[in-house]
Amino acid sequence: MTEHLSPLLILGLLFLYFAMLVGVAWYTSRDNNNSGFFLANKNVPWYVVAYAMIGTSISGVTFISLPGSVGLETGINRGFGYMQVVLGYLVGYFFIATVLMPLYYRMNLTSIYGYLEERFGYRSYKTGAAFFILSRTVGSAARMFLAAIVLQSLVFGPLNVPFSVTVVLMLALIYLYTFQGGLKTIIWTDTIMTTFFLVAVVWTVFAISNELELEGLGAIWGAVSNSQYGQMFFFDNFATDPNHFIKQFVSGALVATVMTGLDQDMMQKNLACKNIKEAQKNMLVFCVYMVLINLAFLILGALLYMYANSIGLELPAKSDQLYPKIAFQHLDAAVGIFFILGLIASTYASSDSALTALTTSFCVDFLNFEKASPPDPYAPEREKQAYLEQVEKTQKRQRTLVHLGFSALFVLIIHLLYFSENGAVLGLIFKLAGYTYGPLLGLFMFGLFTQRALTDRLVPMICIAAPILTWAIETGIKPWFDVGFLTILLNGLLTIAGLLAISKKTR
Repeated sequence: MTEHLSPLLILGLLFLYFAMLVGVAWYTSRDNNNSGFFLANKNVPWYVVAYAMIGTSISGVTFISLPGSVGLETGINRGFGYMQVVLGYLVGYFFIATVLMPLYYRMNLTSIYGYLEERFGYRSYKTGAAFFILSRTVGSAARMFLAAIVLQSLVFGPLNVPFSVTVVLMLALIYLYTFQGGLKTIIWTDTIMTTFFLVAVVWTVFAISNELELEGLGAIWGAVSNSQYGQMFFFDNFATDPNHFIKQFVSGALVATVMTGLDQDMMQKNLACKNIKEAQKNMLVFCVYMVLINLAFLILGALLYMYANSIGLELPAKSDQLYPKIAFQHLDAAVGIFFILGLIASTYASSDSALTALTTSFCVDFLNFEKASPPDPYAPEREKQAYLEQVEKTQKRQRTLVHLGFSALFVLIIHLLYFSENGAVLGLIFKLAGYTYGPLLGLFMFGLFTQRALTDRLVPMICIAAPILTWAIETGIKPWFDVGFLTILLNGLLTIAGLLAISKKTR
């Protein structure tokens, strides 16, 4: 750590940062109701949503793990190979903007899994919502885990604060500024967080460039692209290389479709736009943001390795630790400050919206908030109003308890990862997504591209069997073929095959 950045100083900066977020939360959550919590009353400007979505997509894992993966000699995402995934994202985002979002707006959905109930039935609907809750809970907890590890080593560990206290404090802070305002608050706090971590990346890029005597963007790009880390496309060894272009591009398109278009967290922000036209503009602008920002992270990664080589720095055992090591031990205090603020911003921007989306899905999909009995149409107006106020009060209490419950579940999962973690977390999250989002991909694609009806009671069994069979096949063929991130494609196809077996023609 630089001599200017003591743990107490960093703690003070974090206190001021969260005080600002709590202030924004207080301002935006005044007189908030369930509509404001779930969909921000559908009056958020599209350009604000597009900017806020960056923070949700670029988590603390991307902030640390993606730059670290650039220098890997083997495996997924080495060099600039991750851009192959990003190019695949563009295909997925186009599908979302032209097919999925018009469907969600036409059906006026709060939870996007309501589509499955209308298309297939009650059990399909609950299965889809349950897989989202499983996917988002595990994935978001894994993202928070990485940030907790860094904060523990740089801030709380030197102050002799136990890791458990660090994790509980992180979740308590999220709960503090989201439990009242929900999505209405999160969209605005995420715009602040997005700004912080973008500044952190740009600041670090230019700080390292100065150390390497690279002046201007042209010199930076020339040095990076000509370095050993600049390879962007990989076309050799399709069978054994998980970084092959086709595997990365196809998986990128599918991951974008499921982790954005079939994900309540990401779609909840899109559904907060005033209408479908504004939501589509938001998605198209978001595509441009994602390409530029991911490219900036990869440039940062290459510069980190080039700088490490130039000073003879011994690389850490885990690539995730390279960025924090250089930011705190080898660059000036400003880089360390921006690194901490950027890490916190990127982690909280994805985790706070995940907690809100999980709360929304559970309340709408399992507690049936939108199916509450309406007031007696023949009752006096005063009694109707009193009944509606009582329903709102009861649902708000239930919503608060659900929000608290998911926060506690995050704490539990982070501790489980703490005792079993190994390797880079970015690859872990994509792998988990392949197993948990595959059934969602199969359900939605079967509904959109066929007109067959399902035997609804058998759908849960198909969606549970598909990931298990995927794992068995992937393990069995690994000596001859490395599936890589195509797990999600295999899982989705097996789900569709199973659904086809329990389907029948409809008129």
